[in-house]
Amino acid sequence: MAKKLGLLTLLVVIVLAALNYKSIIDWIRPNKTVNDLEVKILLKEDPDVTTLLETLYGKKVIDDLDKAKEIANELGLDKKELAGGKYVILPGSRVEKVLNGFVKGENGRGKNEILVNVFFNSCRDLNDVAKNVSTCISADSTSLIDFMLAPETLSKYGFTAQQMPALILPKKYEMEFDTDAAEFVAFMAAQFRDFWTEERMQKLQTIGLKSPSQAVTLASIVYSEQGKVHEEWPVIAKLYLNRIDKGMKLQSDPTFKFCWGHKLDGVQRLTSKHREINCDYNTYQIQGLPPGPICITPSVVVDAVLNPAKVNYLFMCAKPDFSGQHNFTRSGQQHIKNANVYQKWLAEQL
Repeated sequence: MAKKLGLLTLLVVIVLAALNYKSIIDWIRPNKTVNDLEVKILLKEDPDVTTLLETLYGKKVIDDLDKAKEIANELGLDKKELAGGKYVILPGSRVEKVLNGFVKGENGRGKNEILVNVFFNSCRDLNDVAKNVSTCISADSTSLIDFMLAPETLSKYGFTAQQMPALILPKKYEMEFDTDAAEFVAFMAAQFRDFWTEERMQKLQTIGLKSPSQAVTLASIVYSEQGKVHEEWPVIAKLYLNRIDKGMKLQSDPTFKFCWGHKLDGVQRLTSKHREINCDYNTYQIQGLPPGPICITPSVVVDAVLNPAKVNYLFMCAKPDFSGQHNFTRSGQQHIKNANVYQKWLAEQL
């Protein structure tokens, strides 16, 4: 009898073990992701639990949706806020840790959310900015440009549509992938405020300009005139400030080129016909600065404008070589001579 009870007990143990084999395995070897390589998860919006699990399943991070739901329930994810954004799931990660990584922390980001690099160097205008930024964050280029130029946005930040490019100081930034248009502009506005310190505002008054947007506008002209030899930036800045002080027109070629859009890209020989275009940015026609920047300008060029060289130059002409440098002078006659030499040299290169 005892022998039969022993066999029966053993049989029950075997059956129970078979029924709970998966649980025992999970206890011995915690549930892990099944991806063999790193998997990037990009969520444009904050997900709910179901969306998150389906995304992980669709990306083949997990292969057992029911088990993942059990883990999510144990973690109480349905009662917690989850964050969209960019995440990287390493091979063999614990599912519990992966799911917890999407829970919002005190900073509003997911615990394991990764910031993305945002670049928009060498941009001509806000359309170029929107196009570049949209490849880095979830906001598309249309929503970005529409929001930047919306009357409510311009009113909030105190810019006209022409001045708005002054808000954008280009360099590498780190942002959340799920940044929308409003958040992007707010981020750039914060960078703008940080840049325009009390010291810089004082320098702005010292050089005779009225607003940061005017300084960025002048810097954009300087940058368009000289993108190669940085040492000339303070010199060119002072040259144009001298012309403003004397009531002279700036007569900067990049400003009328801006009026033509991309039609003059690559054109070396600019003629009087090109300069005759009727445009608010054409400083051969208008007096003083144009209504806004003609390119998205690095902050180092703005600093060059705020710290101009101590020179009395009024004219500049490219040197007849490939150095990218200029001949500067205060004399109109000497400028004409410099221009004739350059034009002759340029003709010889064609």
